[in-house]
Amino acid sequence: MEQKKDGMNYAPKGKPAPVVKPGEFCIAAIALDHGHIYGMCNGLTEAGAKVKWVYDPDEKKVENFMKAFPGVKAAASEEEILKDPEVKLICGAAVTSKRCELGLRAMAAGKDYFTDKAPLTTLEQLEAAREMVKRTGRKYMVYYSERIHVESAVFAGQLIEAGAIGTPIHVDGFGPHRVGNPKNRPDWFFEKEKYGGILCDIGSHQIEQFLFYCGVKDAKVQYSQVGNYGHPDYPELEDFGDAVLVGDNGTTQHFRVDWFTPDGLSTWGDGRTFILGTEGYIELRKYVNVGTGDGSGDHVFLVNREGEQHFEVSGKVGFPYFGQLILDCINRTENAMTQEHAFKAAELCVRAELQAVKVK
Repeated sequence: MEQKKDGMNYAPKGKPAPVVKPGEFCIAAIALDHGHIYGMCNGLTEAGAKVKWVYDPDEKKVENFMKAFPGVKAAASEEEILKDPEVKLICGAAVTSKRCELGLRAMAAGKDYFTDKAPLTTLEQLEAAREMVKRTGRKYMVYYSERIHVESAVFAGQLIEAGAIGTPIHVDGFGPHRVGNPKNRPDWFFEKEKYGGILCDIGSHQIEQFLFYCGVKDAKVQYSQVGNYGHPDYPELEDFGDAVLVGDNGTTQHFRVDWFTPDGLSTWGDGRTFILGTEGYIELRKYVNVGTGDGSGDHVFLVNREGEQHFEVSGKVGFPYFGQLILDCINRTENAMTQEHAFKAAELCVRAELQAVKVK
């Protein structure tokens, strides 16, 4: 996966693996507030989806999106898209606090919904989303990209399923990010009510991975804390956070997220995950293998009773989530991700934020 030093690679390229015929599954993009919309739509088009429409009030954002996805039509309004019976799935990357509102409108219109993470910012929104899913039977799926759109993370799941480390019992996650020039960020990025706080925002990636790798259905946030250590001019920005969770099956997690990637790092963040099992452990160096200078990511290290192994999996694993999601929408199955899993990760990241101690 190609990495960028000054910003995230929002549209990872995988192996095209269509699960539907051309034009059989149409999607649309509404709300282009976060660059993740490119990765969401790219993953789906590689799996055979057709992006039919795009809508955002910002004409420049629409213009850029149409360059990335030739053939897509610019809608005059959100309503024009929601009334189109050909569109089966709405993809959205709205301001975080507005993602649930868009999802409710999409599901009420009979569409499935695929939103950027974090999928919501309050427990009230979670309850509204749960109720709408129950009432309409539509899907409220989430782009937890640091697992579903990173080949090393996908491969780790395959290793665990194959029993490579026995039973997983603990996950350590590290999700550092680079702020870059704050003036290039939108205002909402610095307003906690809108972005939800660091544990809700980028912490959602970490919690979702814990639930997945350790087979957790529910968990308790044992402690959580947040702080602003380096951005006094933006007092509502939480630039550091960490938390400890305990799963209903006795497994545990610690994760740390921050906005302190140094300028000298060759990419936007040295994301790493460590998964401890009863018979071994896995380390993921997702975006960079520090010190090698080759700019490569997707390194997986496995240590178990058979010895030490290093896998370089970039371009070799692919991203099966997107094809599974398309087929789930068509067949009303839950192979890509269950609805309860998506909502439980969202709930726990909100709870972690709500109970976080503010450190100075």
